[in-house]
Amino acid sequence: MGQEGRTIGGRFLLTKMLGAGSFGQIYIAKDTKNCDREVALKLEVKDTKHPQLIYEAKLLKLLQGSPGVAEVYYFGVETDYAVMAMELMGPSLEDVFNLCRRKLSLKSTLMLADQLLLRIEYFHSRHYIHRDIKPDNFLIGRGQRSNIVYIIDFGLAKKYRNPDTLVHGPYRENKNLTGTARYASLNAHLGLEQSRRDDLEAIGFVLVYFLKGSLPWQGIKADGKVDKYTAIMEKKLSMTFAELCQGMPEEFAAYLTYTRNLEFDEEPDYRYLRWLFQSLFQREGFQNDGCFDWNVVKHRPDVQVSELREARLRREVVGSQRTDRAPADVVLSVRSGSH
Repeated sequence: MGQEGRTIGGRFLLTKMLGAGSFGQIYIAKDTKNCDREVALKLEVKDTKHPQLIYEAKLLKLLQGSPGVAEVYYFGVETDYAVMAMELMGPSLEDVFNLCRRKLSLKSTLMLADQLLLRIEYFHSRHYIHRDIKPDNFLIGRGQRSNIVYIIDFGLAKKYRNPDTLVHGPYRENKNLTGTARYASLNAHLGLEQSRRDDLEAIGFVLVYFLKGSLPWQGIKADGKVDKYTAIMEKKLSMTFAELCQGMPEEFAAYLTYTRNLEFDEEPDYRYLRWLFQSLFQREGFQNDGCFDWNVVKHRPDVQVSELREARLRREVVGSQRTDRAPADVVLSVRSGSH
């Protein structure tokens, strides 16, 4: 049953429930101590079997202060719930991709590439890898911040090095695939311990997806989960980056080749990777005006973005109730080892 009208933490007035499950609820709320600013408020039952909120709050606190990281306004524990109030953001990149009829222009894709690389470089600088890079896990800001991309969903994130000594974690094999199969790196499919290179390779697949509208291993027919993942892996193994990026500027294949050839514990040259796309952007004569395809979609109802945002938050609620965190035909997320 909804709790609209209730005040949480002495300041957050619950105005609209977006979803609920065994773990708790998620609301849009008003921050009565800050001009009734709208926030996203998550309530997680204290004795939930797979608690996520404390871990998410911990990581968000670690990341605070960087562009593209949601601001956390409050975290606390009520009688029955852990509570987190955070910045309310817009729809995901998957949502706006659909809004743009499932294809983005080269200009928008290159502007996204720059922001995605900045986000993941900062994430890595805080000693964590994300391990579930996909369009659903990047949101756009609201209103005047609709040209800023936010990174979200740290449920599968893992510390890859010691924050004090910067010593890299150990190389391991025979790991379960963690993340979303469509965008996962080849190493992740092969059961190798993930590191920074794997987040970067996944970003490469996301960029190809945006520019081409799909990836060649989408829709592969197979019997059962394992067979499907094996079929996707074999497609990634057999296809060269030149074939994958056919008809696209050569920088995309160059990017993927670089990330695939990184050593397990090698520090990526993020600046070089951003330069690859920035030089292409300049060569094409594009203007860095922050105007993405979704900012100029014609005949879009004003309410559509808010509806997409609310639908995305509802999906997040449903996803939080599963231990594998996503539909079986798309994702296999097995938490191997500790965070």
